Amino acid sequence: MSDWIVKDIEIQEINNLLQQGFEVQVDSPDGWVDVDLFVDKGMWPEYVLNTSNGYTIRCNENHLFETTSGWVSAKELLDIQSSHNITVLTDKGWLTAIIEKTNNLIPIVDIRVNHPNHRYYTNGVSSHNTGVGKSLFMCHVAASVLSQGKNVLYITLEMAEERIAERIDANLMNITLEQLKELPKALFDNRIEKIKDKTNGKLIIKEYPTTGAHVGHFKALINELQLKRQFRPDIIIVDYLNICASSRFKAGANINSYTLVKSIAEELRGLAVEENLPILSATQTTRGGYGNTDVELTDTSESFGLPATVDLMFALIATEELDQLNQLMVKQLKNRYNDPTINKRFVIGIDRSRMKLYDLEQSAQKGLSDSGVKLDEDKLDTYDMSSIFKKSRNFSGIKL
Repeated sequence: MSDWIVKDIEIQEINNLLQQGFEVQVDSPDGWVDVDLFVDKGMWPEYVLNTSNGYTIRCNENHLFETTSGWVSAKELLDIQSSHNITVLTDKGWLTAIIEKTNNLIPIVDIRVNHPNHRYYTNGVSSHNTGVGKSLFMCHVAASVLSQGKNVLYITLEMAEERIAERIDANLMNITLEQLKELPKALFDNRIEKIKDKTNGKLIIKEYPTTGAHVGHFKALINELQLKRQFRPDIIIVDYLNICASSRFKAGANINSYTLVKSIAEELRGLAVEENLPILSATQTTRGGYGNTDVELTDTSESFGLPATVDLMFALIATEELDQLNQLMVKQLKNRYNDPTINKRFVIGIDRSRMKLYDLEQSAQKGLSDSGVKLDEDKLDTYDMSSIFKKSRNFSGIKL
């Protein structure tokens, strides 16, 4: 660090430094990590977290803190603290904390760091990168596949098993996460029974430490579930690819990110072929891809070897305008089998409180061509998710 200037700055100053061409690193539980993106999120209701040693974090409801229960949002912590003590990770170790929601509106900004763990210290408290909803998308796909009567194995290396289960439950019951926590047990059991009457799909959620598991572990898990629980998945969801380990390289091996991520992608694809089932995962975009309505394969973070390996790849695109409309744009980037999808770019609605995606009226799609340019009314394509996506009242994700 001899060529670096080390000092405490406000997070807003990072944007100026990046625009001036400076390389910026921030302290994190993983050491000094590169910052590759600054995001202005606009005005939000304020949440304030205070730790037992005097650290204070002002944030919005979606800010993620690293707790003893995994990554938890500020809004969820507010609900949790009524019945449980909050313990968060800081640069002084694990500390208890309290959180409150104020009546203030404050400007919210965020940064993204180029590290597999995507975390950094904000005023000494471990926080998580900004995101557009990749975990929400995968939870929605899991709920959709379950509703089709299929079995789902959800492997998480980022979020706690309980948090994933809550999100899928909220989606299936069509209630908010807040309502889910307040639901009486009898009513919860009743709703679960109604879901079981509609589908015989089964869900297994398995949590591994970040970078602590690879395809070898996943194979052993599949075999164990088949032997002990007669469970055979129809789809495996891995949350998410970049924080898996590789079975071909030892931890700490001196290899570059291109080789490592490509290796993980190849191993997961090999597992999919061997088990004859689809594997869904996610990755980040580069700085140039974030907020860009025309994301390309070259905007894949860390390794172009990933898009070179996968069979199907699409981008979830969020912009300030889309956020205000509670929408996401989906753009198909690659399809190895040349599926004749009519619309390779379309928008879907997003309900973050219910962890749910839904179809929009045809009018929302009007004027969107595959390249994102506005079209004349008489040249509009018919809105159709074709054979990749199942069309229904709710966006159903991948159809099996």
